[in-house]
Amino acid sequence: MAELSVLLFKRITAIVALLVIAFYLAVLPTHAATSGLRAGAARIDITPEKPIKMAGYGARTALSEGVHDPLSARVVAFENNGKRLILVSSDLIGFYRDTSTHFRRLIVDEFRLDPSELFLSSIHTHGGPTLTIDKENGHPNNLEYTKSLEPKLIEVIRKAMENMAPVRVGADVGYSPVGVNRRELRFDGTGNSQIRLGRNPYGPTDKEVLVMKLTRADGSICAALFDYASHATCMGGKNLIVTGDILGLCEQFVEKILGPDVIAAGFAGASGNIDPWFRVLPSFNTEPGWVPEPVLLGTFLGEEVVHVFRDIDGEISGSGDIATAFVTLELPGKPRNQVEVSKDCPPTSLNVSAARVGNIAFVGLGAEVLTEIGMAIKAGSPYEHTFVITHCNGASSYLPPEHLYIEGGYEITSSPFAPQAAEMVVKQAVKMLHELQENP
Repeated sequence: MAELSVLLFKRITAIVALLVIAFYLAVLPTHAATSGLRAGAARIDITPEKPIKMAGYGARTALSEGVHDPLSARVVAFENNGKRLILVSSDLIGFYRDTSTHFRRLIVDEFRLDPSELFLSSIHTHGGPTLTIDKENGHPNNLEYTKSLEPKLIEVIRKAMENMAPVRVGADVGYSPVGVNRRELRFDGTGNSQIRLGRNPYGPTDKEVLVMKLTRADGSICAALFDYASHATCMGGKNLIVTGDILGLCEQFVEKILGPDVIAAGFAGASGNIDPWFRVLPSFNTEPGWVPEPVLLGTFLGEEVVHVFRDIDGEISGSGDIATAFVTLELPGKPRNQVEVSKDCPPTSLNVSAARVGNIAFVGLGAEVLTEIGMAIKAGSPYEHTFVITHCNGASSYLPPEHLYIEGGYEITSSPFAPQAAEMVVKQAVKMLHELQENP
């Protein structure tokens, strides 16, 4: 009888222990209860429903008159052993005029993220709405649009996080001639030279198309990420039709080819001096038989993304662990709209983010970074594949390399940074990448 009581007691104790374990697994946050790389992706429509003031060209003051292709926000969320990385790609020009701080605070607070875990970026289309929270100077339709974007970003991030499942990841690189250096040397009748915005086919251009593939355990495709260095400025200031331009159209093409359940998140590489081969056109050409240039270039780029994507085997690169870092640099500044640097000019802030998922790295730069800088960061990175993402977590205008200041030109005069700032950013980004590798 005593033995039976002891046996019964042991069984009851075991059952109670199992119930306790089940309870704690149920109440613990999902991101804290699992180990191993998981990821989820989601997309939400952010096309303006009303005419809005369009971004990118100061002389364009009229409201939009229609929509050529929809705008979206796409999110890819990673998690491993409680550490997260949220990559947001939005079909917008960028989060300018304090909107970056506003939206980052909103997202970080909502999901209890470490600030380093959020990469809030845009594809820099000049065919989308201007974001504004300035109630005194912002157009009412743009104020309304910006406000409506808040719950949409929260919704799409939450959906991506809810969709998390074990994944395999891989990355590879292709190449595309869609982007071309735009710093064109021109001479006037007296022989004086000047750098103007145009087409410089012999200038530095980062042709790499970096692609990341996420595959679920059952073999289904979760998401495709791609990074390419080009402005989304195929359409110019006379265009009043909403469009994601080449990068937005590329995303849509990739999703159409890979399937409607696949999220194709595009990111703008270091492209401050890179424009599409066809640039600043006044309107979509509807001539019979003509393929509109943004569609042509977006499709051309998209086909390279798909080619690279299909060749990736999808194996986890490294252990799949996640590490992130974030700093705000106070860099030497200069007055805008002039080349000369005054001694009493205040510094200019720039946010630099770094992250890795296994052996795949990401660098986020809160500025419009010229292509030589992005190429230098990739060359100094200890990782085989490094996504350099600009217009990310801030919008501090143009960041040019020092050697271009002697040439001048639009990117130089409009920059708020002194010549030595670029080298400081490259060193900081590479340092952060090495530290993530050594101290996960």
